[in-house]
Amino acid sequence: MPKYMVTSALPYANGPLHLGHLAGAYLPADIYARFLRMNQQEVLFCSGTDEHGVPITITAEKMGITPMQVVDKFHSIIAEDFRRFGISFDNFSRTTRPEHMKFAQSVFLELLEKGHIVPRDMKQLYCPDCKRYLPDRYINGTCPKCGSEDARGDQCESCGTWTEPFELVNPKCGICGAVPETRDTRHWFLLLDHFQGWLEGWLGEQSDWKTNVLKYCHSWLGDGLRERAITRDISWGVPVPLEEAKGKVLYVWFEAVLGYISSTKEYFAKAGKDPEEWKKYWQSSDARLVQFIGKDNIVFHCIIEPSLLHGLGGYTLPWNVPANEFLNISGEKFSTSKGTGIGLADYLEHFDPDPMRYALSVNAPESRDSDFSWMEYQSRNNELADVLGNFINRTLKFTSSKFSGKVPEAVNDTVLLGKAEETAADMAVLINSFKFKKAIGVAMELAREGNRYFDTAKPWKSLKTNPEECAVTVASCLNLCASLAVIFEPFIPFSTEKIRRMLGLDKLSWSDAGTVLLKPDHELGNAEILFKKLEDGFEEVMNKTEISVEEEQAAPEAPETTQVDFEDFMKIEFKVGRILTVEDIKKANKLYKIEVDTGDRVRTVVAGMKKHYSKEELQGRLVSVVCNLKPAKLCGVVSHGMLMASDGEAGVFLIEPGADAKPGDTIR
Repeated sequence: MPKYMVTSALPYANGPLHLGHLAGAYLPADIYARFLRMNQQEVLFCSGTDEHGVPITITAEKMGITPMQVVDKFHSIIAEDFRRFGISFDNFSRTTRPEHMKFAQSVFLELLEKGHIVPRDMKQLYCPDCKRYLPDRYINGTCPKCGSEDARGDQCESCGTWTEPFELVNPKCGICGAVPETRDTRHWFLLLDHFQGWLEGWLGEQSDWKTNVLKYCHSWLGDGLRERAITRDISWGVPVPLEEAKGKVLYVWFEAVLGYISSTKEYFAKAGKDPEEWKKYWQSSDARLVQFIGKDNIVFHCIIEPSLLHGLGGYTLPWNVPANEFLNISGEKFSTSKGTGIGLADYLEHFDPDPMRYALSVNAPESRDSDFSWMEYQSRNNELADVLGNFINRTLKFTSSKFSGKVPEAVNDTVLLGKAEETAADMAVLINSFKFKKAIGVAMELAREGNRYFDTAKPWKSLKTNPEECAVTVASCLNLCASLAVIFEPFIPFSTEKIRRMLGLDKLSWSDAGTVLLKPDHELGNAEILFKKLEDGFEEVMNKTEISVEEEQAAPEAPETTQVDFEDFMKIEFKVGRILTVEDIKKANKLYKIEVDTGDRVRTVVAGMKKHYSKEELQGRLVSVVCNLKPAKLCGVVSHGMLMASDGEAGVFLIEPGADAKPGDTIR
């Protein structure tokens, strides 16, 4: 029997996750792992937070805390959000653990010894304003292949090209926007070209992988693999274990993909088991490594990670990498930084996890990008209530009322239960093929069949005219409820737990679907509502603090004669700030989203400056900021302050502090 090693992409610990993350790599992995467990397969489901690299240090600078405090904070938030959504990791680890760092260093040294890593003197871009070397992903510019102006120094997301910083047209610092300098430095390179031929042969054998995954891989291989620097001149990361590389760290894409192995090792160590048992999943011919990711991670899991594992020798290679496309909202990619994200915790504050698990499963971006809308969510939530919830509720309530809450003495309808057995078999084929979207559709069709069966049999009538026939109907429907609890378990586990509790059943196996689990005289639990229907306008609870631009600009001005006490005026906190970034806000003609450094933190401010200043004119400017205003949501972006400006016949002008002022200085 094979052993399954299931992984989900390691989320970056520099902020909370949103629904796009859940739909891409975590919900499908959880569905698959739960299904395998229900089939008595040996399976481990491991992941962890990716906690190194420049994004962490930048977040730390913005928050005014240390990088370790950043990752401690967001690891806890991410882990808790996953728990509340029912993502059933066997182990959820961290790449800042000493054990992971030692393992990553040992892999570096082994590949170095085998000649797959070599040192090279090179030129690197350095930002004179930020006073730091710029990692690839923090260099922005124009893609040399497709012309996109949003390309990064490591990849253009618009066309998928794997880029190099010096290939970009008009490169700029992705942090402050300054033009970087070129400086000499030494780094260690992974010779990916060593693995070109092997990868072509190995990937050529993966005929059952998703088309989108293989297409991406063949595109990169077609361009020819090149050596890539795997060390960086930054302070936060896994130190390079060489004396001559003091002060350098391993680049995050090299060491992070090793986090799956270190997480597995941690699982066995924490469980008090044989510490060498991890090898059964990572160094065994009967192990199947299944890695769930989003399409933006294909290169790391299908090119880089296999190259590392092959270079080490004796490691389990990916058996399948069912990468999903993107979940969009209103046509845009989910992105918290762009104000288009719906956070997991924000959602869970108002709604139960299972309706969203169901909605994302039905609308999964398995083969192409899909679009999320609250209207779609409402439709799927109500579908659960009207179909599955209705069948379970009507069956149990009828049994409680007419049969004293016990399973009646009767022979079950073999045709109905045969459909349940057939459904489970069809779903097994689909889930094993990573077609979760089709699988959940097949499951819901069986619930519809249950309602049709109940309506056609009319037990409320047969109870009086033919009690034996009524008993058959009720017993059969009750056992169909049990089968539905089985086949929906991987998708909506909290709800199926309720169904089992109402039926008086313990944990079930996949093979239980279509069988008679509820014998005559079995006592049922109390019936309860599984899903609450949502009325129109329900989504306003997610936007209750949002006001429109029109409402903001129509707010009445205070009369000139209005006076305030000195004490009230002194409550307002004015500070000097420096504008770091300026972004457009979708569908807002007058507003910018501006990140302002006010000394104590970097705060987001929404300001109506678009008609008066270009983004370039605002970049790096010193401004006067009101810092203690109550946060307000404008066009989906929460603003934590206000920029001070004059407004007269000559136009609108920002009030600027003196040239020697610094962010955080108090304005009196």
